[in-house]
Amino acid sequence: MKRYEGLFILNTAGQEEGLNEILDRITAEIKAVGGRVETIQKMGRHSFARVANRKVTSGFYVNFIFEAPPEAIAQLRNKFALWEEVFRVMFTLAQAPAAAAA
Repeated sequence: MKRYEGLFILNTAGQEEGLNEILDRITAEIKAVGGRVETIQKMGRHSFARVANRKVTSGFYVNFIFEAPPEAIAQLRNKFALWEEVFRVMFTLAQAPAAAAA
């Protein structure tokens, strides 16, 4: 198992009511490939610097920190590429958590 960060840019169609449902589905997919979600960080809606069309100009950014087997990352990339709610996802190795102060 390795520790990863998954930065998601989500299409919530201008509404955040359905956000928790999307986050639950992402969590379920991570668990389905043998992963364990440690933290979900909601970073809010941000405008895109460049847009191809004026229809979609912003996305809701969320960072997942989780542990998973290395081979699971390719599976997750493929799954999320097909989701209409996910504009982009990027996975990177995460640093080990800081030790708690004694």
